[in-house]
Amino acid sequence: MTKVDVNVVQENDFTLISVVGELDASSSIELDTELQECIDKGDKKLLIDCVGLTYISSAGIGVFTSRLDDIEKNSITMVLFNVADNIKSVFEILGVDQFLNLAASKEEAINIL
Repeated sequence: MTKVDVNVVQENDFTLISVVGELDASSSIELDTELQECIDKGDKKLLIDCVGLTYISSAGIGVFTSRLDDIEKNSITMVLFNVADNIKSVFEILGVDQFLNLAASKEEAINIL
């Protein structure tokens, strides 16, 4: 079983979610739960720090794509940043990068917000 650490902190006017480890079918539940909690409590700006994300499966990608309707419906802006090249290429191959906001750095992500 793989392990992922998901850490959520409030910073200024946005919520920062750090994802460290491997995001697959078993570990993606934790991230999905945290995203749902952010949506439920009315957070409008989500930054997802992927600097420690080493692997993502289709289930991990599904966590992000399955929340897109909720995010749009609730006028939430979500930006993923510090995404490793190997994970970014998976997003690009699947076309997911067309639906997700990707930024190179935290500063760039904040500017997108």
